[in-house]
Amino acid sequence: MPQRNRELADFLRRARSECDPARAGLPADARVRRVPGLRREEVALLAGVSSDYYARLEQGRRILPSPAVLDAIGRALELDAAGRAHLDDLVGLAGTPRQRPRAAQRVRPGLRQLVDALDGEPALVLGRCTDVLAANRMARALFTDFDAIRPAERNYARWMLLDEDARALFADWEVQARAAVESLRLAAGADPDDRATGALVGELRERSPDFRRWWDEHRVHRRTHGSKRLCHPVVGELTVEFETLTPPGDPDTTLFVYTTEPGSSSRRAMDLLASWTLTVT
Repeated sequence: MPQRNRELADFLRRARSECDPARAGLPADARVRRVPGLRREEVALLAGVSSDYYARLEQGRRILPSPAVLDAIGRALELDAAGRAHLDDLVGLAGTPRQRPRAAQRVRPGLRQLVDALDGEPALVLGRCTDVLAANRMARALFTDFDAIRPAERNYARWMLLDEDARALFADWEVQARAAVESLRLAAGADPDDRATGALVGELRERSPDFRRWWDEHRVHRRTHGSKRLCHPVVGELTVEFETLTPPGDPDTTLFVYTTEPGSSSRRAMDLLASWTLTVT
């Protein structure tokens, strides 16, 4: 079975297992449920397709559902926007697979200048599959000096899962690490045959039990905004909020900007960190 078909089958099975039959509004059924979640025929009923059709889809058969059918399956499985996009990617409606090998990503000069101009706030540019393409002075001080990491290993998910300093930095490390894995899952679904992504996933599966467990759950997440709680070795505890922006014409690149609430202890910690960076040679 091709990799894309295997991924689709796995995603559908796991999404089905997480659905609550009571919430789905199905008629009472006296049969004992031996596994959690919905049965295949129940998903088919909710989606308005035949049981055989849905079974073949979940088995990874070569089927190309219409957008309307995918919408119905997405509703039946209670997929959020990220899950629905992932389903599109795996089925193939999001476009044909990219030609390989893919060119290495580069940050265009104007975007790099913007990142550096945000001097008072940490800013990162992430590429495909959470590769770190650029980090300004404050981002390097807040997180880690990504510029000092070998380019081949300069990846946010890799750093989060394998670096002990990252585990110590985040007060909510498990929440942030799981989000990084789920974001990587979403990105990898757009091109599951990409060799670089496969190598990264293989390394993380081998070296991180946490990654292996979360990856096998096949949950996906699209980071648009949120917060992170940190215990920084220089300035102590602080909470940062982040917003993400996708530059026009470059959908594989995401700008992350981290801010703190004005007048808060976190803002004072960020200002102290900015002053500290000026004293470090």
